[in-house]
Amino acid sequence: MNGIPAYTLNDGTTIPAIGLGTWPLDDTAAEQAVRSALGLGYRLVDTAANYRNETGVGRGIAGSGVPREEVVVTTKLPGRHHGYEETLASFEESRRRLGLEYVDLFLIHWPNPRVGRYVDSWKAMIRLREDGLVRSIGVSNFTPEHITRLEKETGVLPSVNQIELHPLFPQEELRGFHADQGIVTESWSPLGRGSDLLDDPAVARIAEAHGVTPAQVLLRWHVQLGALPVPKSADPGRQRANLDVFGFELDSDQLAAIAHRAPRRLGGDPERHEEF
Repeated sequence: MNGIPAYTLNDGTTIPAIGLGTWPLDDTAAEQAVRSALGLGYRLVDTAANYRNETGVGRGIAGSGVPREEVVVTTKLPGRHHGYEETLASFEESRRRLGLEYVDLFLIHWPNPRVGRYVDSWKAMIRLREDGLVRSIGVSNFTPEHITRLEKETGVLPSVNQIELHPLFPQEELRGFHADQGIVTESWSPLGRGSDLLDDPAVARIAEAHGVTPAQVLLRWHVQLGALPVPKSADPGRQRANLDVFGFELDSDQLAAIAHRAPRRLGGDPERHEEF
């Protein structure tokens, strides 16, 4: 994985311990960001049908010069395509936009429990994996109850659950559930977008002590939790810094200082939020 540590998923595949997020980049910006990131050593790229940049992400991969088999590509099923046949068709659309023969990791973007069709989609994703079109399957924004239902009705657990995770919303209970079930926790919004986390005095002091940036401190916090962050950046300098989080370690006092706040969610609640 080009010197980046990796996790082994519960299906036996591996995934780098940090990746590049691409929301809300458009196709042009995504192509440039992905090409730059792969050149710097990233090997995990995260997109989604609803980001509307799969075409740009695919172009960035194709133009990077990095062999396809070295890149782990993630995309996500939109809520409007929940259902068995709908999921199969949606995947083909994503695969066509990406310009890829297979996708490494395919996630259900949100459970949309009121619609109640995520199990049907999961069955289709199992088929896609069995057919070799997807290497690994997982979910995003799922609760333990949603995941338990998937396993009860299909016998198959997700390999990954990508969730809102940052020091303002550390998700201890859900992370514990994932650990018990052998599911890797991926972190979206790992830097707490729209919050003041990067300007937090405690984070600044820790960054100064290690000679790194506040963003590097926050990403290192994720790494030491055993979570896999996917920070978005289109700036090569920030991309390089975000990747460079494996050469220092936070001590227990620093970890505690980073997550000392009252938990608050910045994004949608999976029990109520619906994404189509």
